[in-house]
Amino acid sequence: MSFVKIENLNINLGEFKLEDVNLSVEKGDYVTIIGPTGSGKSILLETALGFYTPETGKIFLEEKEITNLNPEKRDISIIYQDYALFPHMTVYENIEYGLKKRLNDKKAIKEEILQITKMLGIDHLLNRKPETLSGGEMQRASIARGLIIKPKILFMDEPFSALDVKTKEKIRILVKTAIKKYGTTVLHVTHDFEDIWSLADKVLIMKGGRVYQYGTPEEVFSNPSSEIVADFVGTNILDSKVEEISGNISILDVSGVKIYSSDIAKVGENVKVSIRPENIIVALKCFDSSAKNVFNGKVTEIKKRGHLVWLTLDIGGVDLKVLVTPNSLEALEIEENKNLCVMFKATGVKIIR
Repeated sequence: MSFVKIENLNINLGEFKLEDVNLSVEKGDYVTIIGPTGSGKSILLETALGFYTPETGKIFLEEKEITNLNPEKRDISIIYQDYALFPHMTVYENIEYGLKKRLNDKKAIKEEILQITKMLGIDHLLNRKPETLSGGEMQRASIARGLIIKPKILFMDEPFSALDVKTKEKIRILVKTAIKKYGTTVLHVTHDFEDIWSLADKVLIMKGGRVYQYGTPEEVFSNPSSEIVADFVGTNILDSKVEEISGNISILDVSGVKIYSSDIAKVGENVKVSIRPENIIVALKCFDSSAKNVFNGKVTEIKKRGHLVWLTLDIGGVDLKVLVTPNSLEALEIEENKNLCVMFKATGVKIIR
């Protein structure tokens, strides 16, 4: 049975809503929830916490219905973006706050606090007040406070969004270690795909209060179930028509360009296809490989974003987004209007149904 189960959840708060939300989470899973602003991600967490009462639907925790249970009785912790530490308390006192309600043994409390703060790299900050801490230090203190009471579930609502890139990278590593140590089940709302790849066992895609796909990051990003999901996860979406089936390959017409897919559809059917940018290889010259799709392309746009570079290439009038590293950009001397060989496998061309 599922550790957390949400059935047909509906709530309308005017600007925000949930429509027929269903979710099943196994014990120990780390689930990231992503979607555009206003898609209902935070409302889902806060309804599961008991801050809102759903109009219809049920919420279960360990097979026990908690839909109408008071928030304080649900044994769920939540960590927000703004840390929510008590300003008049030290780091030690903040972390100790919830634990004191569960443990009466001061020695045991101290041992628990020292263990988790050492794990998160803030054991040297225990006597400091929040106002003297950096954003990353405050967030680690907040995470320690949420984890130390060993909740059945930990909710995190964009906990890293206010932090700089390097601090985020460091905290993700520390959080992953701590979550694994405590065996905590996590639901984490985020806009940052790095959180998904670094932390998640499962990813939930939401838009307009609805769930559009739920699965492992590899499943969702490689096999988007709809155009909405494909568009959100940043894949190439192309309109095509099935021209022919040859063995186990569909031959597609994309604006006059033939593209091969290992997904099968009916001849004559109009379909949309998804091609992940990172599954496309670019080279100065074409070479023999297992890639069935091989084209000459021209670079029409270059955008540097963080550790990666997004290229737009024109292949016979069809635009493709491609991801490369800064090292590849430099080694291939890529610039606008440069001609490159573009290659990708038929297995990387997914038909969206």
